[in-house]
Amino acid sequence: MMKTSFALFAAALFSLSAHAQTAAPAAPAKSGAPAAVVTPAASSCEARAVSSSGKPLTGAAKASFIKKCEGGGASSAAAACETKAVGKNGKPLAGAAKTSFMKKCEADAAK
Repeated sequence: MMKTSFALFAAALFSLSAHAQTAAPAAPAKSGAPAAVVTPAASSCEARAVSSSGKPLTGAAKASFIKKCEGGGASSAAAACETKAVGKNGKPLAGAAKTSFMKKCEADAAK
């Protein structure tokens, strides 16, 4: 009797949790309200905005990640300068030479 009661309880619990996870129908948009435009890059960047523990980023961390992901700001200038940081002999710059080159390149890119 106890096993049967437990099995029924477990089945009821699982059916309720499955019902709670179904998606609610989307509410119709108001005719006077503009629709939100989401670019494909923004949606993929938002989908990838996850911490190392697997939780979604929020607040300033999310804003910073999305900005970097979309290629805005100083990070795109740094990436462009990184590819140009090559010496006369064709080898990548290193140490103080690279630091100096990157500083000058990023300052020029900001102008």
